[in-house]
Order: sequence, then structure tokens, then C-alpha cells
Amino acid sequence: MTLISQGRDHTDELPVTSRHHVLHRGGVEVVFALSEGLPEVVHWGAPLGTMDADELVLSTRRQVSPSALDSEWPVTVLPGEHEGWEGRPGFAAHRSGKAALPRWRTTEVVSDDDRLRVTAIDEDLRLIIEFLLDDAGVLRVTHELVNTGDDDLDLVALEATMPVGDLASEALDFSGRWTRERSPQRSRLLEGSRVRETRRGRTGHDSPMLLTVGTRAFDNRSGEVWAVHLAWSADAVYRYDALPEASTLIGAGPLLRAGEIVLAPGARFVSPPTAFVWSNRGIDGVADRLHASLRSRAGHPAVRPVTLNTWEAVYFQHDLEPLRALARIAADIGVERFVLDDGWFRGRRHDRAGLGDWSVDPVIWPDGLHPLVDDVRRAGMQFGLWFEPEMVNIDSDLAREHPEWLLQDHLAGVRSWRHQYVLDVANPAVFDYLLDSISRLVTEYELDYIKWDQNRDLIEAVHEGRAAVHRQTIAVYALLEALRLRHPGLEIESCASGGARVDLGILEHTDRVWASDTNDPIERLDIQRWTELLIPLELIGSHVGPPSTHTTGRETTLGLRIAVALFGSFGIEWDISQCSPDELEQLRDAIAAYRRLRGLLHSGVLAHLEGGDDGIRITSVTAHDRSRALVRVARIASSDRALPRLLRLPELDPAAEYLVRPVPELRLPRSIEPTRPPWMERGQAILTGAALAHRGVRLPLLGPGQALVLELEKVPAASEA
Repeated sequence: MTLISQGRDHTDELPVTSRHHVLHRGGVEVVFALSEGLPEVVHWGAPLGTMDADELVLSTRRQVSPSALDSEWPVTVLPGEHEGWEGRPGFAAHRSGKAALPRWRTTEVVSDDDRLRVTAIDEDLRLIIEFLLDDAGVLRVTHELVNTGDDDLDLVALEATMPVGDLASEALDFSGRWTRERSPQRSRLLEGSRVRETRRGRTGHDSPMLLTVGTRAFDNRSGEVWAVHLAWSADAVYRYDALPEASTLIGAGPLLRAGEIVLAPGARFVSPPTAFVWSNRGIDGVADRLHASLRSRAGHPAVRPVTLNTWEAVYFQHDLEPLRALARIAADIGVERFVLDDGWFRGRRHDRAGLGDWSVDPVIWPDGLHPLVDDVRRAGMQFGLWFEPEMVNIDSDLAREHPEWLLQDHLAGVRSWRHQYVLDVANPAVFDYLLDSISRLVTEYELDYIKWDQNRDLIEAVHEGRAAVHRQTIAVYALLEALRLRHPGLEIESCASGGARVDLGILEHTDRVWASDTNDPIERLDIQRWTELLIPLELIGSHVGPPSTHTTGRETTLGLRIAVALFGSFGIEWDISQCSPDELEQLRDAIAAYRRLRGLLHSGVLAHLEGGDDGIRITSVTAHDRSRALVRVARIASSDRALPRLLRLPELDPAAEYLVRPVPELRLPRSIEPTRPPWMERGQAILTGAALAHRGVRLPLLGPGQALVLELEKVPAASEA
């Protein structure tokens, strides 16, 4: 696009009459109109080609509506009443009860090919908004607000917004509960300002996660969609505004409780980043961009080791010899990381005592953890340990010695949750205690890995009389970073009673998330499917649990449990010392398959394919060069047809031939029909990518609770052989 202002690291002094800037990366274009006020987004979506920006603005500028303001008015990136906006404001604040209604005046614009930074002022405020468009096409927006006045400013709202296409007519976000996180909920786009608030002090099992609006009937692989995610691990606002006289906006920002953010003269507030994603290839297109963006980070985890976590194997019943036996069997079948979960520290026999006392229990472990750690390392495995640093039991030495360290006054009737309360991590004494306690154990046992848990919502979270969720979250981030600086090779998993802290904010400080406390593979299929919308497979912990699931009591086959766990950061959470030789053999083979395939699983393009009925889940991962693919077909309810539909795979090279076969290390599901498809009886098929996309391959008739994993590999052409 031909621009009036362009170039790298270009700084412009305003006022100006009209100016434009374009961000263009990863197949996405964002066009801004710049003027004396705040910028207005003219376009966010597909690249528009070479043209004069003035023509674009002129051709899309609004006219005066009937029974409305007497002149045209902009919808800026921080919409407010002064501009004429009558939806939810992007900024709200007051000084001593007097409303702050700024008349923003832009004073500086710093622009680059992928970045735009705008500084604007009001009489007693300075605002800096930065837009950064990365190579994956993900737009990140941050705000910095400075109080330049002489009295305190009470900040109420600071929320990033972006306009979406006029054809957007449906909305998708998420709710959920413990062990059923990220349950999708979809509706038509309703008029008005629609707001989802979370007030749990953490991201929450019922987090909206990613608010998506799109064209009619958008689905996994088709439709134009616009999405927003707040990279923040606490209270949040997700909103869309569909007003009759303006473009529809989506946006998000931190939910600020009354009096929580008060800026003294000269003080500043920096918002959490808000990620905006556009796709013209449906929901999976949004995931493609987010996954590519995360994978481009420096230090993004690459090879994800096979993990055994001891929680569902022993719970609180820690005893050296059974744990040694568990470690020996784990190493024998190929496990690469052994994680000792809750129950190892002083006084911890159940969940009513011990939290906060971060030293090894001398009764259970008279020689410390060294005998177990030494066995684990001799067997060639890494060693990890569970912590819940932010929480405390009243029945603990810490709470008895320092009741003032609690974020909530339990004597005032604040309700406990899982028999625990919250430590005030923003208190420097608490911060130092936690950092030193954990660091001492990381050093002594040379820990490779920490499972960092957080098992309750924050209720009545108050620091020195003021709402403190925001401050607490910033302190937790700082604690995680301080720990990683002390121990650069340490990996940290984010767990919050399962999946209650899954967001891009926590992933700036951790290496994996625990998607849910349920290992029920039927539940996990959908939990992981929607977690995958935000996060790539290598960052999602996925474990093979026991035959009868701890959280649901459902009985499932080992084949299904393996197939579901394979598509993630693979692990085991099961007392494998009680497994039969046949079960151990299946686990050994599954680990061999994972280790062979994880390079593809953790780098390829994820897709969720249609299977023709609601009882089937089809997930594929295709290499970027389309040389290989992996497909999991899982059935959760019986089919409506006795002859299964053909499986179509649209992501392959249409001109190439592919060898299609079941993953050889995994056992085929039990047959419920007299014969399998002929190609499976033979063991393989060879088909072109075009045939697989437009005709497909016949599946066996799977019963509920069965899964089949197929592997596809491009056959070398004669000239390449």
C-alpha cells in the first residue's frame, strides 16, 4: 500500500491533518488513520494490495446517521464518549469522584514495518499505546498510562479494542468448571455492549479464554473470524460492542476492582498485552497463527520428555520403596522425567496441613529425597517436584509464625478453599521466603522441573486494605521469573487445580500447562481440543491415567488413553507397579511411538476435521513441508451409520503419493465388525494427496471409547528414489 508516512523507526511530530500507517506481517494487514486524536483502525484483516491510503479512508468513512450526532465521528482504538462512542468505554477513571473524560491529543508517532507506538496526552494524563504485529500475524496491544496531574487517579478500566468485519454475525467463547474446562458456548452476535467478567483472582476454569466473532456458520476450517485473548492470569473483561450506529468492536482488559489501581502523581500503569488474531480459514486458522507466534519465541520448549507424575499413583502415601519400584518400572518402559507430586514436605499427610512449610518431611524422608533422586538419576531420568507456593494451610508452622503474611484474614470469616488460604506474595518478606525456600530445594536436589500448582480462587484478596488481585498476579510473575533467573535450566509447569490458569500471560514464565485435573480420555478429547485453540500441543500436559478415572469413575481402554495422551506433552499418571505385563508392553510401545513422532507432533500444523456426526473427534498434525502427517480418529458415541464415512485429509500435497498405515507401535482397536476395511487387512494403502482430500480412505467401525491413530508419509517420486 502506498502511504503518506512510511519507513523504519520513523518519528512524527503532530498535529497533522491526516496520516496513515500500515502494519503488514504474516498475511495480515492493519491500517491506521492517524490524526490529532487517537488512531482509528480503518482495516484489520487480509492484505488489500497497493493503493493510496487516502482513497481507502475516503471510501470507508462513515456518514452522519439519522437521529445521531451532527457530524461524523471516529471509533478510535480507545473509544470514549468525547469521540461520540456510546458503548463500553475503553478507558474509565476518576479523580476524587470527578469523572475523567480525556480529550486525547496525539503528540508522537513512532512507526516501523511491524510496530506502531502512539503517545497521546490530556490535561493531566499521558497515554502510550503500542501495536506489534508479529510474523505469525498476531497483533499485540499494550497500554501505558501515566498520571501527570497533581492528585490521585483511580483507574476503573483500560481495555484494548479492535473493529471486526461488518459480516461478523456469530460469537464463540468458553465457560467450564473443574475437570470440564474450556467448554465452548456459541451464539448469534447480539446488539449492545456484551461483557464477560471473571472475578476469580486467577484465569479460572470458566475463563472466556478466546472471544471469537465470525461470519455466519464459521467452523474449524472455514469462515472469516476475529479473536481476542488477554495475556493475563487474573480477573479479566472480555467484551464485544455491536451498536446500530458503529462498527462492531471486540476487546479485552484486566478487570480492576474498586480502588485497586490508584495512580499517585507521576505513577504509571502498564496493561497486560492483548492478543488479536484474524483468520480467513476458520477457527483452526486462529490456532495456526497463535501456535506459530508461540513457537517463534526464544527458548520455546522443543523436545518434550515423557513424564511420569506420581499423584494418581500414590497420592499422599509417600514411602521410599514403592516409589523406588515405580521409578524402576518407569525407566524400563522409557519414561524420561519422574515428578514427585504432593505429600513430600513437612506435615503433609492430607490436604489440611503443611502448605507453606517447604522443607522435606524428616519422618517420611529421614535421609531427605536423596535416595529416591539418586535412583531416578541413575536410571537416566530427570527429577521434578510439586509445589504450591502461593497457598498456605492454617495448620502449618508458617501460618502460626506469620499470620500477617496471609492475603486474607481467616479470623474475619474469609472462606477457606480446599482447606487453604492465600499468601500475600506482594509482601517482600513472603516473596523472599518463597524464593529462598524453593531455590534451596532446587539447588540441593538439582531439580529439572517444578509442577507449580494453585488450587483455589482468590476471594476477599486484600493487601493493606486495598483490593490486591492485580498486585498479587504481578508478584507471582516476578517470583517465577526470579526463580528462573537463579536456575536457568529449570522448567516449570503451570497447574491451577488443573486448567484454571491457562493463558498466554502465565506462559511467559512457564514451560507447560496442565489442561485439566481429569485424565478421563473422553473428557480430555474436548478439553484438549479447545486448549489447542490457544496453545500448541507441546505445551499441554497430557497423561495416561488408570483404567478407572479418578475424577469421573469412567472405565476406558488403554488404547484410547494412549491415543488421547499422544497428542500433547505425553506422560503417565498411574501406579504402573500394578500394571500387568501386557499393559506395560503397551505403555512401552506407546512411549516409543511418542518419542519417534514428537518432532512432528510438536512442530506441525494442527487441524480438526469433520467426521460427519457428533460422536467422532478427528485431529491431524501435518508437517509444514507436507511430507508426513498423523491423524487420530476417536469415537465418544456410536455412529449413526453401520458403514463408516470415508476419512478425508485436506492438508496434503495433492500431486504426491502417501503411504497410509496405522501407527505400527500402537495396537489396533478391537473390531466390532466381521472384517476390517481391506486396506487395513493388507496393512497399508498408497493414495495421492488429492485422493485423500477429495475421496478419502475407509475407516473401521469404531465403538464408543475407541480410537485409531494413522500415520501418513510421502512416497518419494521416481526421480527422488
